[in-house]
Amino acid sequence: MQLNHYLNFQGQTEQAFNFYKSVFGGEFAMISRYGDLPPEEGVTLTEEEKNSILHVSLPINDFTVLMASDVNDQFCAPNSVFTQGNNHYISINLDADEIDEAQRLFDALSVNGQIEMPLEKTFWGALYGAFTDQFGVKWMVNCQLDAE
Repeated sequence: MQLNHYLNFQGQTEQAFNFYKSVFGGEFAMISRYGDLPPEEGVTLTEEEKNSILHVSLPINDFTVLMASDVNDQFCAPNSVFTQGNNHYISINLDADEIDEAQRLFDALSVNGQIEMPLEKTFWGALYGAFTDQFGVKWMVNCQLDAE
């Protein structure tokens, strides 16, 4: 089994995923837009909505794919409202194998975000830091340090 992260945005998916692609590298495995949907009775999309991301997936490594979409109220469950940051109890944790990679990920992903804990050595023997990125996604970067 593979556990992947699926994020939702409100019109920022393409911007966010181009940013994540610049950090992690690789290519999108899939990208589709609401305009690619077959016509459906009762559903009318503006040109802006047609250009919004229906689904995007970015493989991070052999075991992880980061996925997302732009929320469109016409396709949401009744009484379901998107609120940026309502995922504040959920964070994506990145376990880096090397200190330099942990620092690179922390520095790159936290650009224009809000650092909650700087990347630093912790009492549990790891290099650890936490932040919310510029798109409202919470991240933790962790790198286990060798025993001294």
